[in-house]
Amino acid sequence: MKQARILIVAGSDSGGGAGVQADIKTVTALGGFATTAIAAITVQNTLGVTGVHPIPPEIVAAQIEAVMSDIGADAWKLGMLGSTDIVETVAESYSRLGAGIPLVLDPVMIAKGGASLLAEDAIDAVKSRLLPLAAIATPNAPEAERLTGLPVRDLDGQKRAAEALLEAGARAVLVKGGHIGDGAIVRDVLATQGNLEVFEAERIDTRATHGTGCTLASAIAAGLGEGLPLREAIVRARTYLRRAMLNAPGFGRGAQPLGHAWPFNASTVRDAP
Repeated sequence: MKQARILIVAGSDSGGGAGVQADIKTVTALGGFATTAIAAITVQNTLGVTGVHPIPPEIVAAQIEAVMSDIGADAWKLGMLGSTDIVETVAESYSRLGAGIPLVLDPVMIAKGGASLLAEDAIDAVKSRLLPLAAIATPNAPEAERLTGLPVRDLDGQKRAAEALLEAGARAVLVKGGHIGDGAIVRDVLATQGNLEVFEAERIDTRATHGTGCTLASAIAAGLGEGLPLREAIVRARTYLRRAMLNAPGFGRGAQPLGHAWPFNASTVRDAP
């Protein structure tokens, strides 16, 4: 099996639990090779985000150009982009340098602690410029609400939002349910043209939830970069994420990071259903 090259365009997390840091750890753990274009530098830890420094769009574009002109990519993963200018820049760069390569869109809007990570005026740009380019979009419930204007508070809401995002141009959508309620079962809804599938799993009682969305999207991108079919990439990514949650190191006083390196700790790893 070839080593998949995954280009990550996202924000940096100084706490190491989310953003580019989580993306690199995930891709590496799954056997891929991660490259990056940093879209923003955040000041954060497990307690929250206290500062955001956007990277100039021309520097984001130059990073993408540098990677694609030399190393190339088998899949792209988009995370925190921050502004309309950067959304437009990334869309233009993909259309010029990455067309036809699977693109996973994680429409990061709000940090775990509540800080805004996407300007309000950039939401329409994400919908119009990036959604139609994505092999799959992976919004959580609050992100799906902001993208569609529909309430996403239960399974029916997830299904309606997923279908609305397909109508808006997405080829596939995974509306995640971790933010919905506190019931024993978490449900994710996968919508593709003509098909809806619900993935169910027991909710894990843990504080290690920081970077779960970044991790899942990067794990899907790693699978698509290897050439896995979409559903197989999602199933593997969900298993990887759950095990990373169960094997978290316990660092920090807030929403803690995951144990991304669990595949390398086979003698002590806790399994996930």
